[in-house]
Amino acid sequence: MIKLIVALGNPGIEYEMTRHNVAWVLIDSIDCINEKPWKEKFKGLYTEYSINGERRFFLKPMTYMNLSGESVQPLCHFFKIKPEEILVVQDELDLPFGEIAFKSGGGLAGHNGLKSIAAHLGTQNFKRMRIGIGRPDRGSVSNWVLGKFPLEDDDKLSRVIQNCDEALLVCLQKGFEKAASLYSKKNFL
Repeated sequence: MIKLIVALGNPGIEYEMTRHNVAWVLIDSIDCINEKPWKEKFKGLYTEYSINGERRFFLKPMTYMNLSGESVQPLCHFFKIKPEEILVVQDELDLPFGEIAFKSGGGLAGHNGLKSIAAHLGTQNFKRMRIGIGRPDRGSVSNWVLGKFPLEDDDKLSRVIQNCDEALLVCLQKGFEKAASLYSKKNFL
């Protein structure tokens, strides 16, 4: 069972609505989670919410992406959460915009947030919800990832976030495998 949902992103107004922060866009869109106050601790912001009578934690590391593990590890230690009970929500270059995929363990695909979490936990055995942001046709990958979603994509982004919200809810209520079977590798645009 998933006990901790980690939304990867970068703090600061300059990173709001960037592709790298798509996980924060998702978490910030879920009203029931945001009804409770977020607490500042573990180098991040966290809140808890009960789903199916089980306590679940939501964490937004405030360490910047490359140091996310510095936030995840102490929260896991404090609340006794095992790596396999973690779902990391992340942006994914290798999926087209509009597609989501669930993954359990495995490689880190060069994602610095995942690398930091794996280094601090001592394992890559945590689950991921990958939100596709696509790759640029040309130019810098770094500029693409840190670039904001274009205004003309607002409707598309809203559809993607709505489907990610549904997928996350299924994952938390009915299990990771069920969400993976229903939502992985489907494009919602």
